[in-house]
Amino acid sequence: MNDLAYKPNFREVIQRLRLLQSRQAMDRIFASVNVPSAVLEQFARQYGEGFCDYPDPRERAAFWDQFLAERAAIEDDSLPCAYLSEMDQGLYGGLLGGEVQFMAHPENGWISSMVAPLLRDWSEFDRLRLDPGHEWFARYREQLRVFVEAARGKFAISHFILIDGLNFVFELLGATETYLSLAERPEMVRRAIDLAFELNVAVQQTFFEYVPLIEGGTASNMAQWIPGRIVSESVDPFHMTSVEYFETWGREPVQRIFDRFDGGVVHIHGNGRHLLEAVCTLRRLHAIYLGDDKGFPEAFDILPQLRARTGDIPLVLAVDYPRFLEKLNRHELVGGVFYKVSGAPDAAAANRLMEKVRAYRAG
Repeated sequence: MNDLAYKPNFREVIQRLRLLQSRQAMDRIFASVNVPSAVLEQFARQYGEGFCDYPDPRERAAFWDQFLAERAAIEDDSLPCAYLSEMDQGLYGGLLGGEVQFMAHPENGWISSMVAPLLRDWSEFDRLRLDPGHEWFARYREQLRVFVEAARGKFAISHFILIDGLNFVFELLGATETYLSLAERPEMVRRAIDLAFELNVAVQQTFFEYVPLIEGGTASNMAQWIPGRIVSESVDPFHMTSVEYFETWGREPVQRIFDRFDGGVVHIHGNGRHLLEAVCTLRRLHAIYLGDDKGFPEAFDILPQLRARTGDIPLVLAVDYPRFLEKLNRHELVGGVFYKVSGAPDAAAANRLMEKVRAYRAG
């Protein structure tokens, strides 16, 4: 087993995460714990919030090195891993000629990317081609090279989001035209979904060619670690549709790319929880991140009901330190869940919390 310098309890963490993924730990709980960060404070002073230029990959690798080193004293269940936020949504559109824009996020140190719609209408679709020699593929490979070198022996590199299915059509035409096209131009939507599959497979294969697996698994900003080559999927376009639309337009593209690799994880926002039962029937689904959104109950507050709807699939959600600690002490936490706890006062408090987490048994 190759240890990571920024995770002194690496061996124990992998064993615990393997237990979570086995679905034989429904009485156990798992957690990461965030504490105040001087590195994030410095990032906020440097960038602020809003649009910014494309960052130097070496600067971004140095940020993750400093941030994850700062967390090395925290004995939680997280795997220290960098996230390629610069290659988020923008990479996929950039590879097809879109103008990529970047935005800084002081709350987590990310610099995300996005593109405006690439096409005026479907008449321009046939000009789209995947070019492995494109400038953005070169940038992507260079960032992977830089990050792998910076991370070696110290931290991992997380998979990052797919932009396939209707998410990809959003990048081509925008959301409104995408939804209209489901009724008016379904044949073009299907062609776009096929192109999206080709593009996403190329991007993810490149990731796994450069980024070594950790103990035979993929580092994940959501589920931390999962055996095999695992992708990170989004069903966001169906949050605003019926389940029937997901079955018609969403299931096949997700299943197709899960089967191309070793499965995937999915995130579902507060307004997409009506999809839970359908999403849970996807083969090779390894975890669901339950997001929170204004106007909907927080996942933590209705977790028993959500667990009843999702069976034994590992769940991941966010919760603040006081509420988590209260339910932990009252022995009211749901098992088989990875809790992302924010707001612990310091590493000592986080480690005391984790002693209770490791000893906890639900039921």
